Amino acid sequence: TKPPVSTPKSTPVKSTNNSEPEMSTGMPPDKAAIKQAEAESNQQASQTGMVYLKEGEKKFLKEYGMSITYKKMSEERRCPVGVNCIWAGVATAEIEVMGLATRPNILKISTMQDGNRGYAKSQDFNGYQISLEQVTPNTTSDRGFKALQGTYKIGIKIKKQEPGKTSPNNTTTK
Repeated sequence: TKPPVSTPKSTPVKSTNNSEPEMSTGMPPDKAAIKQAEAESNQQASQTGMVYLKEGEKKFLKEYGMSITYKKMSEERRCPVGVNCIWAGVATAEIEVMGLATRPNILKISTMQDGNRGYAKSQDFNGYQISLEQVTPNTTSDRGFKALQGTYKIGIKIKKQEPGKTSPNNTTTK
């Protein structure tokens, strides 16, 4: 028989990328690593204008002076992958936004704009227009909305509003 192999539970792992701090496997990341990851995430958001959030995730976006929490996917009626549909359908995400000097506001943003059906592709908040640009994953004939709950990821775009202009459904300005 072979003798049991024992490996240390907390072995330092050296990164080949000099910009990343050292971390130990099996240990929570240190505060410097967390700050660096947040800074990289915010830098990516400012470069692309897109912010990506997983269900339940909260991000503070310093350059916009607000925090955004992706609460849940409240509606998923997009055409499943591999199915021929009459219309593309719609998905609606519920997000909570809060500025530095505002109370939290719940916004519902959808993958399409249709005021007659109550769908808003974008909402205004604190001088910014927030729009839903991406929703993943797509439903399939095997995996519907209920099976995918908790796994959704959204991509939102935030852009400064022009003075005096508002979105078609401006529900929150402060």
